[in-house]
Amino acid sequence: MSDLHEALRDDVRMLGDSLGQTIAKHLGSEFLDKVENVRKLAKAGREGTAADRQALVQELKGLSEDEMLPVARAFTQFLNLANIAEEHHRVRRHQEIIDLEAADTFTLLLQKLRSEGLSADKILETLNGMQVDLVLTAHPTEVNRRTLIQKYDDITDCLRALDRGESSHHRLNELISQIWHTNEIRHVRPTPVDEAKWGFAVIENSLWEAVPRFLKKLDMQTRAVLGKGLPLTVAPIRFASWMGGDRDGNPNVIAPVTQRVMMLSRWVALDLYLRDIDTLRAELSMYACNSELRAHVGEETAEPYRHILGEVREQLKVTKNWVQSHLQGDPGDAPADLMLNSNQLLDPLMMCHRSLVECGMGIIAEGPLEDIIRRIACFGMTLVKLDIRQSSDRHAQVFEELSQFYGLGSYTSWTEEGRQAFLLRELQSRRPLIPHNWKPSAEVQEVLDTCAVVAAADPSSLGSYVISMAGQPSDVLSVILLLREMGISHNMRVVPLFETLDDLNNARDCIDALLSVPWYKQYTGGHQEVMIGYSDSSKDAGQLAAAWGQYQAQEALTALCKEHDIHLTLFHGRGGTVGRGGGPSHTAILAQPPGSVDRTLRVTEQGEMIRFKFGIPELAIRNLELYAGAVLAATLSPSPSPEPAWREQMEGLAETGLNSYRSVVREDPQFVPYFRAGTPEQELSKLPLGSRPAKRKADGGVESLRAIPWIFAWTQIRLMLPAWLGSEAALEKAISNGELSRLHEMYAKWPFFRTWVEMLEMVLAKSDVDLAEYYESRLVSDELKVLGSNLRSRLAVAKEMVLKIRQQTELLAENPVIRQSIDVRNPYIDPLHYLQAELLYRDRNQPDQRLEQALMVTMTGISAGMRNTG
Repeated sequence: MSDLHEALRDDVRMLGDSLGQTIAKHLGSEFLDKVENVRKLAKAGREGTAADRQALVQELKGLSEDEMLPVARAFTQFLNLANIAEEHHRVRRHQEIIDLEAADTFTLLLQKLRSEGLSADKILETLNGMQVDLVLTAHPTEVNRRTLIQKYDDITDCLRALDRGESSHHRLNELISQIWHTNEIRHVRPTPVDEAKWGFAVIENSLWEAVPRFLKKLDMQTRAVLGKGLPLTVAPIRFASWMGGDRDGNPNVIAPVTQRVMMLSRWVALDLYLRDIDTLRAELSMYACNSELRAHVGEETAEPYRHILGEVREQLKVTKNWVQSHLQGDPGDAPADLMLNSNQLLDPLMMCHRSLVECGMGIIAEGPLEDIIRRIACFGMTLVKLDIRQSSDRHAQVFEELSQFYGLGSYTSWTEEGRQAFLLRELQSRRPLIPHNWKPSAEVQEVLDTCAVVAAADPSSLGSYVISMAGQPSDVLSVILLLREMGISHNMRVVPLFETLDDLNNARDCIDALLSVPWYKQYTGGHQEVMIGYSDSSKDAGQLAAAWGQYQAQEALTALCKEHDIHLTLFHGRGGTVGRGGGPSHTAILAQPPGSVDRTLRVTEQGEMIRFKFGIPELAIRNLELYAGAVLAATLSPSPSPEPAWREQMEGLAETGLNSYRSVVREDPQFVPYFRAGTPEQELSKLPLGSRPAKRKADGGVESLRAIPWIFAWTQIRLMLPAWLGSEAALEKAISNGELSRLHEMYAKWPFFRTWVEMLEMVLAKSDVDLAEYYESRLVSDELKVLGSNLRSRLAVAKEMVLKIRQQTELLAENPVIRQSIDVRNPYIDPLHYLQAELLYRDRNQPDQRLEQALMVTMTGISAGMRNTG
């Protein structure tokens, strides 16, 4: 393992040297010496005294306006290069672990399940029935431009080549030079279509290769342990997307955008399948075939496989051209032989597969042919299933205007019972509800247009219709009615999203009321999906109270759906950071309430986490294995329910945490002014991360700020407040009351509590009170500094309490890989922090375009160094 660590250091050193050569060539050796001096001062500042840190501060303060941008760029790009080296290293390290242990984690899980008495058939039945949706979302947390991401991917390819003994140094230097001469910051915000294209690019560049490799490996693992493999057409994990469908608070996602994204998704799938078929045609030159295939191609055909694949290719090409015409605004008449559903592509390929196997050529069938079949099982003909998300008040607005038009009074002022009665009456009526001569407001027309696009779409291209801020059965019934009015032909899943703590506490009653409506229960077809929000609940109640609220809501919903004999799928709206429910996905799944993960699960994968988890095929395969293993384990071998004493303890912790968190965020009059002054919150809107505005309301306060910029701002100054505030008070009170031994027991025996503590530990390890204090000293008025001092004291308490629970003297003592990653990065992030504070001070006092550009670069650099934004 030490040789591997040395390999990582060598890679980082090599990439850093190349960047240094590029900087020296462009800006001169004197400037490079200045950058290197800043780096040495930063390292000394970490290892030395306050005087050493002050020397770094003075050096950065002495930079001219013209020097600040290139210094910020130098450290930002070094951190990006270090990330590339580390991701490449993770692949190497994982392979070495497999080589040493001679058994991977999924194989070990299968063996464990067998040892627990589960039959091979039961395990296979569960695995075959699993439906795990990874939902790619366009939340604006990916700070890097797509053009730079492509260059970073090419650098990874160069590192792989070097590992194989090939020379790629010239190409590396070329790429790093390209990166240096490319602007890190987008000039304009990406459109929702741009975001969708970025998501499709991750599939094309990595997942398209990774998925069949993952499924083939899964098949080999089940054969080895269980004696039987997976059917070729089974894919336990599939992909959905919010990119182009999530319109909640995003005025840029409108009906034509959603329609275009669905067509683009289909076009990309067709294009990828066409490439695959061309490759397969080149390989399947053999002449022998079974009677089934011979009957299809005719007796005179010398190369039957190429013949049938030629027919498939022509049909794909015709369909792709038709989709292309749609995208260009000139669809014309649809050709008769369009290939729009998966079976049209799958059937001829399965015929080829059966023929090869029957003719003794099974080894040939196992090659690229099975890869395509497995891709069809996962991606279908549309690449991803598109979810739609809209806020409940937008649907209510439709019925408010309709009720006024018909002279029925005000829909929004009716009781919940009155709304339900009205909606159910209309759902069972044969006459249309929406009149032809009606002229609704632009906002209502957009909702209707979206429903019309959804109704006209191929059902296989759609996922769920998610309703944010849902709280009542009428919120769900209203969407079903609107979709039916627009002519939808299938029962689309309509999913309430419970976000705030009050919503989570009310989730059971809302779903109970829904499932108690006979018409609705029949509509579900025995399957109810519910989305649990992590971001807004954490911002509303603090991370501790929110985590317990989420756990209890899931428990209650699981029990309720069993009472109603309905299968429940929980949709977890997790973010990349701990403050938004982030962290290792497999541990989070295993920490869920027993019974809440029953073969099905949906999880959002957001922003930069999509690239970190799935941007490299080897890492994608590893993460897909972790997801599959966690869902299989949680289904067949769930953790036991918590002890009553643990629940009681958790109730007390959550209550104290909630009160402590809100006493600061909601009740302290200094909090909002401190937040605005001491963090780059106000400047975040200048960073064109995503298509969605940073605030729900342009003139709103912290309550209107989206969860991502809320966390982004605190992460930039390393206070990390959303992830721990309230937890410190709760743990300190419990420990001072003599309850430490119970907390030790909970940590040892309860996966939920252990996962929460370990996530808290990780985020605390990334915090830095000295940096937070420096931002304050440069940016905050004297009268607000009392609050800052109090917050830093609370942070110190949080660290102390976690160490007591973990029975350690240092954070992450048992996770040296993450500890080393943080320690290695700090000397390169520190200059960006001090530089950012200085830039914020100057930009707020004497705005300058050069300063603003440098400021945005520091934001991207700190995000790269921290490995997450929001």
